[in-house]
Amino acid sequence: MNFVSVRVITADVARLVAFYERVTGVPAAWATEDFAEIVTPGATLAVAGVRTVPLFAPGSARPADNHSVIVEFLVDDVDRAHGELTGTERVARPTTMPWGNRSLLLRDPDGNLVNLFTPVTPAAREKFGLDARREPAAS
Repeated sequence: MNFVSVRVITADVARLVAFYERVTGVPAAWATEDFAEIVTPGATLAVAGVRTVPLFAPGSARPADNHSVIVEFLVDDVDRAHGELTGTERVARPTTMPWGNRSLLLRDPDGNLVNLFTPVTPAAREKFGLDARREPAAS
């Protein structure tokens, strides 16, 4: 089995795709007006409109109703991202977590949690294949 993507269902595909393009700096690959993907080297975030839900199972997914999943993106400098993402709802300011990542928790326009993080400890940097000797500056 190969993990391919996470799909977010939304009532406004264009708005949500624009948010994730801004956060990631990656342009979306659009298949239809109801489906686009943000493809990164490590994972793909699919964004689909509510009209796609009945193709799978009617009523099986509802937009803006997530209370348990956090979509995460590894970024070069989480503190810089914090300063650059104006107009975005922040849930928590950049904080260094016990497992070695410096994290910024946001909400996308549908209220889904988004974590931008930068590994800062040698062990966390090594886990992600980064040079463990280089420690990013923390604000």
